Amino acid sequence: MTETFTLHDLAALIAQRAQATADQSYTKSLLVSGTGRIAKKFGEEAVEAVVAAVQKDRNALKLEAADVLYHLLVLLQDGGVSLQDVIDELAWRTRQSGHQEKASRTS
Repeated sequence: MTETFTLHDLAALIAQRAQATADQSYTKSLLVSGTGRIAKKFGEEAVEAVVAAVQKDRNALKLEAADVLYHLLVLLQDGGVSLQDVIDELAWRTRQSGHQEKASRTS
């Protein structure tokens, strides 16, 4: 059995690699390229995950989901939003049903 690896671990690794140079780190090269490129990569990976899901390709879905999570965390790093901020938002939302939460939104 392998050691547990969490999204918090991945977020910390991304923050660490954000301090490297772009030639040393793919993460840093993404961050240097700007929000537009990071968002584009996230979107591409999300579409690939959707395609894998529709095709019922479990292995491809697993691989693409990992890419989606990674690129989302890079996008959050770029935007100055922590993973904990997102988890706190999810915790707040789950205190009520999804229908109630959606109806309570003002925007």
